[in-house]
Amino acid sequence: MNSPKIVLLAGKGASTNIVYNYLSQNILFDAVIIEDAVPKKVFIKKRIKKLGLAKVIGQLFFQFLIIPILNARSKKRQQQIIQQNNLSTQAIAANKITSVTSVNSDACLETLQRINPDIIVVNGTRIISKKILTSLSAKIINTHAGITPKYRGVHGGYWALVNNDLANCGVTVHFVDAGIDTGSVIAQQPITPTKKDNFTTYPILQLVAGLPILFKAINDISNNIITTSKGSVESGLWTHPTIVQYLKNYFTKKIS
Repeated sequence: MNSPKIVLLAGKGASTNIVYNYLSQNILFDAVIIEDAVPKKVFIKKRIKKLGLAKVIGQLFFQFLIIPILNARSKKRQQQIIQQNNLSTQAIAANKITSVTSVNSDACLETLQRINPDIIVVNGTRIISKKILTSLSAKIINTHAGITPKYRGVHGGYWALVNNDLANCGVTVHFVDAGIDTGSVIAQQPITPTKKDNFTTYPILQLVAGLPILFKAINDISNNIITTSKGSVESGLWTHPTIVQYLKNYFTKKIS
């Protein structure tokens, strides 16, 4: 494949800025499509329907009480990781962005079909619908913060540490299919957190480890030399911890 058309399809946030700035040093994106965040009320209602009210309340307490404390304690460490790895959080220029309400919207599909990309790099979006996936011929790849399929869902690095499973504490680049982080594995890379790290820095370490293998995956697809695997034998879908789960793991296992 010569000079493939490449699109970044992403959610808003620092990680998307980092991915764009890292890759755009060597890759020319034909488009950057950014979706709006899911409204909080809609997000919470869907989560309650899926997980139950009690668990979601526990997750919200964790999000609103623990995360701000961890962020405050880890601000210097977060910046250290970014600076030591020469990453940039600079915002993507507005004139390079096409905004859509959702990656699953008709407007997004129409934009993608008009561009007709060869490769779509996904970062931080909601789950992409089967309709979108089956309407495109592009190779769609994603960087997942966990070793799949053992740690699908969210916060795979944290849950691996909780399970004393350092060998599977890492990041995966995989093809996107209709499941949740179930696509064929292109590459995986472990991380080794330090005592300075916690729940808020694990994803940054995973992003650092994932960028080189993401770049290689894009090049390999472009040169038609990509190889894949099924990944780990075990499979599990993980969610956000509740405040009780986090505190229990912190005091009994020293996982922060």
